[in-house]
Amino acid sequence: MSQAIGNTALAYARVWHHVDASDRILGKLAERIALVLMGKHKPIYDPSVDCGDYVVVTNSRNIKVTGRKDQQLLFRKHSMFPGGLKETPYKDMMVKNPDEIIRHAVSGMLPKNKLRDRRLERLYVFPSYRMGILGGNILRSWDDGTLPSDWDPKTPLLGKVPPNNT
Repeated sequence: MSQAIGNTALAYARVWHHVDASDRILGKLAERIALVLMGKHKPIYDPSVDCGDYVVVTNSRNIKVTGRKDQQLLFRKHSMFPGGLKETPYKDMMVKNPDEIIRHAVSGMLPKNKLRDRRLERLYVFPSYRMGILGGNILRSWDDGTLPSDWDPKTPLLGKVPPNNT
């Protein structure tokens, strides 16, 4: 049997992916993000090994949902005390904390095992276009697989800043 050593280290290297969530469907986007966080797009995928990549999501404020989910969807959390159930409607969550909507959807699509929290730590969600210090690390963009022509890794902005709709 051959014992050839290939470029396995390159396969385990973590890559940063950028996703613009403007006008994207929440469930379809969360499904794709979960696959990248798990590493299922890599040829070395193993369910027991954490080989996924980093994902940076911008413009989470502009995400779309289908049907009547914007009126019916509720986010629930419980403090484990009697009467401690808190329900937040989708519209209030979009105003208060839009990045938590994507994080919650991706969390539901990851397997419920010991690697789940570690995978969610590699997900960075921003409500607007500005990304701060993470801008220089992005290697892949999901629109067409390339970065914008005016991309400069020294700046914390990705291309041109879209107008603020607030």
